[in-house]
Amino acid sequence: MPGSRAGRRDALLIATGRYESPALKPLRSPRQDCEGLAAVLRDPGIGGFAVQQLVDAKSYEVKRALEQFFRNRGREDLLLLHLSCHGLKDDEGRLYFATQDTDKDLPASTAVPAAFLHDQMARCRARTIVVLLDCCYSGAFLPGAKGDDYVQVKEELAGHGRAILTATNRTEYAWEGDHLEAAAPQPSRFTGALIEGLRSGDADADQDGRITVTELYDYVYEYLHHAGARQRPRMWADLEYRVILARTPVRTDPGAPTGAAAPTPAPAPTPTPAPASAPEAPSPAAESAPRNTPSAVRERTAPPQQGLFARLKDAFNGADPGTGLPSVPRRLARRGQDALIRMEFPLAETALGTDKDIEIDTAAVCDQCQGAGAAVGTPVYPCHSCSGLGTSGPGPTGGSSLQCSACDGSGVRIPSSCAPCAGTGRVPVRRTLTVRIPGGVDHGTRIQFAGENEVGPGGGPPGDLYLEVIELPHPELARRGDDLHLTRRIPRALARSGGTIEVTTLDGPKSVRIPAGLRSGQTLRLVAHGTMHLRESGRGDLLLHLDVDEDVDEGGDGDEAESGAEGGA
Repeated sequence: MPGSRAGRRDALLIATGRYESPALKPLRSPRQDCEGLAAVLRDPGIGGFAVQQLVDAKSYEVKRALEQFFRNRGREDLLLLHLSCHGLKDDEGRLYFATQDTDKDLPASTAVPAAFLHDQMARCRARTIVVLLDCCYSGAFLPGAKGDDYVQVKEELAGHGRAILTATNRTEYAWEGDHLEAAAPQPSRFTGALIEGLRSGDADADQDGRITVTELYDYVYEYLHHAGARQRPRMWADLEYRVILARTPVRTDPGAPTGAAAPTPAPAPTPTPAPASAPEAPSPAAESAPRNTPSAVRERTAPPQQGLFARLKDAFNGADPGTGLPSVPRRLARRGQDALIRMEFPLAETALGTDKDIEIDTAAVCDQCQGAGAAVGTPVYPCHSCSGLGTSGPGPTGGSSLQCSACDGSGVRIPSSCAPCAGTGRVPVRRTLTVRIPGGVDHGTRIQFAGENEVGPGGGPPGDLYLEVIELPHPELARRGDDLHLTRRIPRALARSGGTIEVTTLDGPKSVRIPAGLRSGQTLRLVAHGTMHLRESGRGDLLLHLDVDEDVDEGGDGDEAESGAEGGA
């Protein structure tokens, strides 16, 4: 992106979705996040960044890429780093970024410590660094952030000349997408909002043709809030100038004559110094702008268009989206709450999959008022306190995003409420839902059923239902990843001469042939007798661990021994 100084605009996007350790669940969104964000940042009409991508790399590769990215930099360079992966914390509350080869029990040597990233940025000469973190526990990267009740973060991982945007606050988890059971990749909610704000230009709140760090953060925060996401992004900035991340995509005037000259950007204005901000106060003044900022004025372009939330606000207030003219006031429709239920399943059901009928108490649209909340024939008036907006007071970024107490966020005043729903626009119901549990899920897995929970006030869209799997222990089989383990003691005579024994499997009892001369501690492998693979075809194995007991005097030759067991060390 051209500018008055020769500063570079470089971006490094690191995405890790596949992990060698079974303790770290695969993530579907990081590769998609990386490709989508790279496209808008690389676009010369939007970001104009030189983009590097590193996908599913090992810890030493990620550390090397980070060190190379931040070294030998000039003062006027604008650097952007995006990390999409699992976030881990150790017993001391220190934050780590997981890589392909990360061992959850050995994060210091197999993951990327947040302290390492902090050191690289501290040594970097670039005046402006923007960090986008899309991972669970990303809020721990902010200065002074606390962990959960059991751990605390000790590092101070921010510094002068940096802006940090995190997907979550505190210990919230970063949501991957709307359908966790789907196999197709999709952007995470946080990165998806970043991409949408830059690509559409809706993040340009003041419509000056430029998207600053604060405008992008405000857009992402409101985007996730209106979408009903349970995560709350955070921002920390300590910068000298406004940081311009992108220019708004040029919208061509459909009335321009064919062959007209392409829009010509006006010279970029010189950034104005602003006082540095205090931590945890992400105000527009607490930003910086590189000299190579995008232009603010264009010729032969269409008039400024309303942003996403301006159009939503018009729609909520009964305005014609095409004209902006007011119509009859109506209640603001809000999204229903999400719900989480925990359900116990035996090992056989989590390993092989099952269908279950569950009863849930939820809310449906009121048939009497169709969600309006007013008695039939009753007029509805805009709320005087919030002028029909449903919000009032300063929000988390200085805007009006607190729910209006006078109308409880409905935006209207209803003289006579609907009796069946007491003015809420919805009534309680109990319904039966058949859920499919895919084979291969394990303890703690959460499955999202989009739109299966209560409808929102005013007949708004329904929330999502999350089902958390509680896997019950099996009396004989122990699960480790997709493999099952079974330990049996056999008599010395059987181990010496060979024979068959009957063992428990998820598919019923199986006869396993014991080879002659078996030594204590040997393992036999029953191929494809473990749990189903969650995201690919096939099954894990059953490993039969044999201990030879001289005191046991039972066993012998079975009638029909299966040869499905494979010897192993």
